[in-house]
Amino acid sequence: MTAIISAATLASDLAAGSAPVLLDVRYKPGDPPGLPLYHKGHLPGAVYIDLESELAAKPAAGTGRHPLPSLDAFGAAMRRAGVSGGRPVVVYDAGGLGGGWAAARCWWLLRWAGHPDVRVLDGGLAAWEAAGNPLSTGTPDPEPGDFTPSPGGMPTLDADEAAALARHGILMDARAAERYRGEVEPLDPVAGHIPGAVSAPTTENLTDAGTFRSPHALTERFEALGATPGAEVGVYCGSGVSAAQEVLALHLAGIDAALYVGSWSEWTAESRRPVATGPERG
Repeated sequence: MTAIISAATLASDLAAGSAPVLLDVRYKPGDPPGLPLYHKGHLPGAVYIDLESELAAKPAAGTGRHPLPSLDAFGAAMRRAGVSGGRPVVVYDAGGLGGGWAAARCWWLLRWAGHPDVRVLDGGLAAWEAAGNPLSTGTPDPEPGDFTPSPGGMPTLDADEAAALARHGILMDARAAERYRGEVEPLDPVAGHIPGAVSAPTTENLTDAGTFRSPHALTERFEALGATPGAEVGVYCGSGVSAAQEVLALHLAGIDAALYVGSWSEWTAESRRPVATGPERG
């Protein structure tokens, strides 16, 4: 089963009455929650999920900006939305260029928590609307689901494991290249990257239409960065959100990758951790 679904296929499924649970997880760093946008129009039957409060815990000292939510909080949010272990789930965000981050975070969390059938709407809401599909302004009241998180379905890294992987494997930095090089840092107190990491911006996983590139194109991209099937690969970003999109892209290319959830915001919270700058791996 592929981890993404096209707007055309999803529309066909909905028309045939075989609707998955639909989760709207629109989110943009620094912007207000996406709930007002959800009320203006969303996929019919979709339930809004807030990334900051339901797909992440409040940050504490020494953690990244988006630590994993508690199992109780995450499970409750998913059950409220109608998620059950035996029913498919499709998640989406706004889409477009640079999109897919929030949807991939929800996809990753559900897979990490043991859900067997989760897909991301390829291209998000932008692709859905571009195909001429309808939106709804109604707020559904789904039957509560029975999903109970069972963590461990996706691999993770802590700071020490990420540092080690950068030395003996492939650790990808999913942020924009200028942040990797240390030229700018809009969110965290220190600019640069984890020594040994390679720059792999998430924007290069997408086409100009904001959909994922083909598996073949993604495979070629990641092979050029040293990530091949069977290689030990990890990904980080600023706070563990956009890196989930890179994990998804790697999955589409047939490459398993671990997520460093704390990412750069956790790495730089401890002053003893080394920082590299510049364009080269090192």
